[in-house]
Amino acid sequence: MSDSRFSSFADPSPSLALVLGTNEIASAVAVHLKAAGHRVVLSHDPYPPVIRRGMAFHDALFGDQAIVEMIEGERAETATEIAKVLSKPRRVAVTPLHLTDLIASFSPRMLIDARMQKHRVTPDCRGIVQLTIGLGPNFEVGVNCDIAVETRPAKNGTVVSCGRTDPADGMARSLGGVGAERFVYSDRTGRWHTPIEIGMRIFRGFVLGHLDGVPVHAPMDGIVRGIVRDSTSVPAGVKLLEIDARGRNASWTGTDERGRAIAEATMKAIRLHASRRVMMEAVPGPYLM
Repeated sequence: MSDSRFSSFADPSPSLALVLGTNEIASAVAVHLKAAGHRVVLSHDPYPPVIRRGMAFHDALFGDQAIVEMIEGERAETATEIAKVLSKPRRVAVTPLHLTDLIASFSPRMLIDARMQKHRVTPDCRGIVQLTIGLGPNFEVGVNCDIAVETRPAKNGTVVSCGRTDPADGMARSLGGVGAERFVYSDRTGRWHTPIEIGMRIFRGFVLGHLDGVPVHAPMDGIVRGIVRDSTSVPAGVKLLEIDARGRNASWTGTDERGRAIAEATMKAIRLHASRRVMMEAVPGPYLM
């Protein structure tokens, strides 16, 4: 399957790509990979919880319809089910299977870590596949990835071919002039319950759910752009929900500018690494990546 909207990002040798994460960034990357002809598997990681579910394939894990930019995510629990999904046009496989299980059953050519784990140690997956790409903080080229992409607002979508990506700075990017105040974070570990759906219009102070039995209120008027799925167990200090206060310009489905920039940079990183491999094979003697 090829899409002219993404033709400039097409890889010359489409193959199996494993994306770690089911959030909106992982999903934007999956859309671009699929449009370039790759077969794509997204592997779920529970940390951090996914909030922008209207922009992600995450809800496919629970049997719900999950469509992003005309690509549909389909849950697959076994290697056989994954293979079946991969054979379908405009489909990506979304699975709860972990990396070790997937590597044992498949031979992905590339691994893209899109879990966006800002404060956790990122393991080294080089050597498992031909190419590993790290998105966001905690990646260092030649240490735990082959190439990386910045996701911090000031450098969003910058390909990092040597050195480290910037650490998380705790600054939320602006959305319609609103920063961190549009989010609500968990103040404790607990079970999250909510009847609210993404896309609902709400008002400041409205109870959007309960964490460990404690009510959580909307921080402002607007549209629910993201919210953790009902009955999810959440740790302390993670985003529970996001409000889009842009009125008619609010968006909560599809890919956004940030996700597209990161996805496009990921495709660029794939091409860059491929060209370096060609050079390495063409030039005799040692060639430093």
